[in-house]
Amino acid sequence: MYDVKQIRNTVILGHGNSGKTTLAEALLFTAGAIKRLGKVDDGTASMDFEEEEIKRQISTSTACNHFTWKKQQIFLSDTPGDDNFFNEAKFASLMADSAILAVGSVLGVRNQTEHFVDLIQDRQLPCLICITKMDRERANFQKTVEEIKEAFQLNPVVLYLPIGQENKFQGVVDIVNQQALLFKKNGTMQQGEIPADMIDEAAARRENMMEYVAETDDDLIEIFLEEGELSQEELTTGLIAGVSQGKIAPVFPCSSLNNAGSSLVLDAITDLLPSPAQRPAAIGTDPTTKDLIERAGTAEAPFSAQVFKTMADPFAGRLTIFRVMSGTLQGDSFYNSSKGAAERFSHLFLMHGKEQKEVESAVPGMIVAVAKLKETETGDTLCEQNAPILYERPEPMPWVISYAVRATNEKEEEKLFSVLTRLLDEDPTLKMTREHQTHEVLISGVGQVHLDALKDKLQRKFSVEMELALPKIPYRETLKAKATAQGKHKKQSGGRGQYGDCTIELEPLNNDEHFEFVDKIVGGVIPQQYRPAVEKGILEAMEKGVIAGYPFEGLKVTLIDGSFHNVDSSEMAFKIAGSLAFKKGVIKADPVLLEPIMEMEIRVDQDHVGDVMGDLNSRRGRVLGMDSADKYELVKAQVPQAEIQLYAPDLTSMTGGRGSFRVWFSHYEEVPAHIAEKIIAEHNAA
Repeated sequence: MYDVKQIRNTVILGHGNSGKTTLAEALLFTAGAIKRLGKVDDGTASMDFEEEEIKRQISTSTACNHFTWKKQQIFLSDTPGDDNFFNEAKFASLMADSAILAVGSVLGVRNQTEHFVDLIQDRQLPCLICITKMDRERANFQKTVEEIKEAFQLNPVVLYLPIGQENKFQGVVDIVNQQALLFKKNGTMQQGEIPADMIDEAAARRENMMEYVAETDDDLIEIFLEEGELSQEELTTGLIAGVSQGKIAPVFPCSSLNNAGSSLVLDAITDLLPSPAQRPAAIGTDPTTKDLIERAGTAEAPFSAQVFKTMADPFAGRLTIFRVMSGTLQGDSFYNSSKGAAERFSHLFLMHGKEQKEVESAVPGMIVAVAKLKETETGDTLCEQNAPILYERPEPMPWVISYAVRATNEKEEEKLFSVLTRLLDEDPTLKMTREHQTHEVLISGVGQVHLDALKDKLQRKFSVEMELALPKIPYRETLKAKATAQGKHKKQSGGRGQYGDCTIELEPLNNDEHFEFVDKIVGGVIPQQYRPAVEKGILEAMEKGVIAGYPFEGLKVTLIDGSFHNVDSSEMAFKIAGSLAFKKGVIKADPVLLEPIMEMEIRVDQDHVGDVMGDLNSRRGRVLGMDSADKYELVKAQVPQAEIQLYAPDLTSMTGGRGSFRVWFSHYEEVPAHIAEKIIAEHNAA
């Protein structure tokens, strides 16, 4: 049985190429959890084990691991930094008690860093800041720390000053204990002398740290103002409390590729970051009464957990990964309060990268997994049936890009969509829909790389290839004027002939209705039994359109005249006559193409509002207004669907990754004449 007080659950966050996975590898290696120091560049990282990750040299999903350091049980989650897989970082941060923010010493603070700091601040996670890649050319520790101070309200406090930079990065000055620590090859440190040119700076940093620590506690600030300083014990105690409460964020320089500084980070995880029992109680609701319920992160509380990740495997089946929020999980079953169903499992596992290790029980803070659950999905709450609770389901990132999907081999269509359905469970940011007008199956995701990685995974894991193509725009046709037209179908070819004759009036419907049919026949010029056939013929012709092959809508048809033959008339003849009258009438009634208009809400920083609005205008968009949300502006607009099929990468390029958007269908509008001409010409040439 694990002791909750000795558990640390932390997540590594940071923008792409900030060195998160390399840092995770160094921590695991120094703690003895892996036998070799894996590298992302040569595909040996234990936390990037999917083929898509090795190929692209980026993390595409959260990897979890567990190891021991100083008798503390550390549960570590390494998350992607690419915007396409931000949802993985979001869900993992919701399950963590603390965070490690990785910021590269060469690239510094990037636009995307802001997204990850938002995750930390939204959850009020105690945070360590690692300035990575200190061995690289142009590494600049001080500049990076200043950028963090200017950009975010994290209160960064330097705990260790680097001794040297780039290829001369050889150790650190411990600000708290005023001593030098020099790196050894195995990741450990040895005590040394503070370089003479750093003694004054180290003393100034210690004084600065005292101020930061004192400001986190009323008693300490009083002592500091009276005495002018804090004792070593007061400083250490105040530092632990300040970090644990998220009031200050210690800063560490490191070079993970050389395993320099990893032991300092491990010490900080165990000494400064809180256990699950020290974090605020988890808040959920009673599934029946909807009353709020608190669950403390202790082993004695009723068991509850939340699923944050599902992995689909063609051999092992579905692996459900969850974080224990309260209580102790033992036995072989639990209750899924999200689905109202009991679930049984055979084995309980700890995650070690792509490997799993069986355990008998789990307590708060632990990340564990079970296989082959029938009902459970990502976001579900697990608990005791006699003490039910329901945690808020995390909202996945909205999809922003869609492609029409089909199997490369037509014979594998069924297999493709079966596998895609399984992968929808694994990735909540994927969405599959069928466009009834174009008859295309659409797969939607967070970005181009997201869908490309999905394509690679399908081929590698399930041996099925899919093709992606831009979806057809579901244009429609309508008319703007009134017209009268006759449709006569007369055929005589020996034996019984065919005869149907009808005259109709066509006019636009202005009440958003699809179709209205009015029968104004008098005197029996068309017998009652044939009139519905006229309507049916018109409806079938409307499906195929007239000017460009798109469905017709917004049409009122009045049947006003016609004739019939006692022998040769039939339902089929009047159906054809209705179709002919419709096509003739449309040509005379000023037909036009309609296009879908999408409602957009674009979230962007103030600096890029002008660029975004100018770009929307160039896409035939209409800006409807703006709202402010925290430090962002929300631009609301209506834009033709045809103009924003690849808007996601364009917005990223335009805003340096600081923009995001939501989109949904609004209504149909007439296509401008010059664009309609091209669409009609393409249809006629096909």
